[in-house]
Amino acid sequence: MKSNYSLDDLRCFCTVARLGSFKTAAEHLSMPLSTLSRRIRQLETDLQLRLLNRDAHRVSLTHTGQQYFERSSTLFDELSDIGEDLHRDKHEPKGKIRISAPINAGSQFLRDIFFDFLLQYPDIQLDLQFSNSLIDIEAQAMDVVFRVGSPVVENWIARPLKDIHFIVCAHPEYPVQAITHPEMLNDHSSILCHPMSPWQLVHSETGAEYDHQPVKGLRLEVDEIRMLTHAIQSGLGIGYMPDYFALPMIANGELSRVLPDWCSKPRTLFMLYRDRDHLPMRVRLFVEFVMARFEVMT
Repeated sequence: MKSNYSLDDLRCFCTVARLGSFKTAAEHLSMPLSTLSRRIRQLETDLQLRLLNRDAHRVSLTHTGQQYFERSSTLFDELSDIGEDLHRDKHEPKGKIRISAPINAGSQFLRDIFFDFLLQYPDIQLDLQFSNSLIDIEAQAMDVVFRVGSPVVENWIARPLKDIHFIVCAHPEYPVQAITHPEMLNDHSSILCHPMSPWQLVHSETGAEYDHQPVKGLRLEVDEIRMLTHAIQSGLGIGYMPDYFALPMIANGELSRVLPDWCSKPRTLFMLYRDRDHLPMRVRLFVEFVMARFEVMT
């Protein structure tokens, strides 16, 4: 049966029933006593049921009114609890934050930030999901997302954190001097790490650009930087790596750089979140914490 009464009138009834007084209930609801009486009468008219017995000194529930109160009061108690929980979300640093991040950027740049944030806010939990795939962040109910490049997501705010460059690397004993232009990469075995494809290269002096799509001689496809690194060190082929990961290994003689005058255009690590003005406090604190840490890094 379709309801034809006001839930707000029902809330007024529950308040009267709980407090046992129209006057006290009117004060509690911050409304005139006459308005409260009129709304209770309207509820009884709409239901075609008598809910309250009234006399000069007191108010009591009818049998039907007692049934309605017992069933309805739990509803409004639950709504009150929900309201309190939402208030805590907005004003207290506690609860869970769901976060998605690329595998390597997560371990390289974000891991210590995550841990330090948890140490500073012991009542907040992080649910971390690392993946190089572009997941449906709304379907997965993410609160904060980190992405390298391609940050545009409708209705999400994207904050740039750090520029990343990629360079071409090979086994330390590979004859890299013989490779003088990116078009020569087609003559060599290669390892592809998703989603870094194609290899977008720019000459540091001339600004010339060249996109290399590893197809011919492709030996292995992976989606994780360390697996790519081990494959290159094993001599399986040439790979395209982030410079922050590759340069220390080149300095230690663990890798060799191919085409040292070429590197990628900057690919930016972004942090995305949904709403600047209505964030739960835990998410707002996290966003501010991350931004502050990256400002220190730059």
